[in-house]
This record gives sequence, structure tokens and C-alpha cells, in this order.
Amino acid sequence: MLSHILGLFIHPKKEWQAIHDSECSVSRCYLSYVLILAAIPPVAGYLGTTQFGWQFGAREAVKLAPQSAIIIAVAYYLIMLVGVFTMGLIIQRMGQAYGTEQPLSRTVTLAAYTATPLFLIGVFELLPILWINFLVGLPALGYSVVLLYTGLPIMMGISEEKGFLFSSAVLAVGLVTLVCMMVATAILWGYGFAPQFVD
Repeated sequence: MLSHILGLFIHPKKEWQAIHDSECSVSRCYLSYVLILAAIPPVAGYLGTTQFGWQFGAREAVKLAPQSAIIIAVAYYLIMLVGVFTMGLIIQRMGQAYGTEQPLSRTVTLAAYTATPLFLIGVFELLPILWINFLVGLPALGYSVVLLYTGLPIMMGISEEKGFLFSSAVLAVGLVTLVCMMVATAILWGYGFAPQFVD
């Protein structure tokens, strides 16, 4: 499954067709793809925040305590694993409204490959400098949206017109989920689950 990564960036439409044709179970998709790529951001984030620290302007870098950083990294990893499966499930359920019923394995595969740029860009968390992460994060997010709009009609077996509407609905659900996660994080931090910093 990792062999599809380059194709998604060079010729996405052709690669989505190849992904569609190579049937993959949910467990195989996770074992050979999601578990590997989803580990990039938390591992890079752990190393970046404990070894180099967050850089805000000209101030001295702020490092996380290793025990705090490992908890955040594990939670980050689990959230991504659950997020891919949940988006796959949502896409499968929403498919009925657009006249298509696909197996969960196909919709999870769609969610996993759509998230590829976001997984890969996680390597920049090794250098936790806010403006750099923002600068590289926006194009990655944008290309994930491109992959969604390109891949959904192919994976779900619907027309491009229906695919555009379906993709827009999926994107809206994804954005709402992201906002909910940010609110939940803020609430948890308020109740004493904030990260611990090195003095």
C-alpha cells in the first residue's frame, strides 16, 4: 500500500483508480499503511518538543517534559487512528444519501489515503517552530482536500458532479470534527491535563 504514495502526488486520478482496483481489508489497510504513516507526526512531535522545544519569535525555546510529551504523543497517535476509521465510517453511511453503498474497507482506504499529506507533513514537527509548521501545514491540508475531491468519485463509484457534493459534505463534517477536538483539548487543559514544561 505504501507504493501508492508517490502516485498520489504525481498522477492522483490514475493512482486512485489503482487503489480502487486493489481491494484492501480494513485490517490490512491499517497494518500496512495507517499504523506506519500516522506514527510520523507524534514521533516527530515528541522529539521536537523534548529535544528542540517550541520557538515563539525571538524568545528562548520552550521544551516539554518527556513524561508529558509521551502522553500527548500517544494520545495524538490514537486520535489519528480513530479519526481515519471514523471518517471512513461516516463516508460509508453518507454514501447512501448519494446513491452508493460501498464496503467499509473501501471508505476507510479512501479516508487513509486522503490523509496522506497530513501524515507526511508531520515530519516538520521535528522543528516545532510555529510559522514553519503553519507554512507547510496549509499546503498539506489543501492537497488533502484535492485528494478527497479527486478520489471520492472513483472510490465510491459515482459521477464527478455527485462526487463534488459528497466531498463537500465530507469536508464539512471533517472541519466540524476538528473544531470539536480543539474545544475538547481546551477543556481538558482547563481541568489540569495541560502539558508540563521543562523549567
